[in-house]
Amino acid sequence: MNLITTPNFEAADEFYESLIETHRELDLTQSHELNTKLVLLLANHVGKRDVLSAALTAARRNTCAEKP
Repeated sequence: MNLITTPNFEAADEFYESLIETHRELDLTQSHELNTKLVLLLANHVGKRDVLSAALTAARRNTCAEKP
C-alpha cells in the first residue's frame, strides 16, 4: 500500500482549527503529550506496519529537508 501524501481528508480548514483549539492553553509539555497521544491513536487506527513505516520515513525526510 502506498502512503497518500496529498491532501485527502474532509474539511481540512476545520480540522486545522480544531487541532489548534485542542492545544489552546496547554504548556509545551502538555502540547507534546497531546501530539504523542494523537499520533498513537491515529497509528492504531491505520494499523498497517508498512503504511506507518512509510509515514515515519516521509515525516522524517520532510522535517530534515526543512532545516538549513
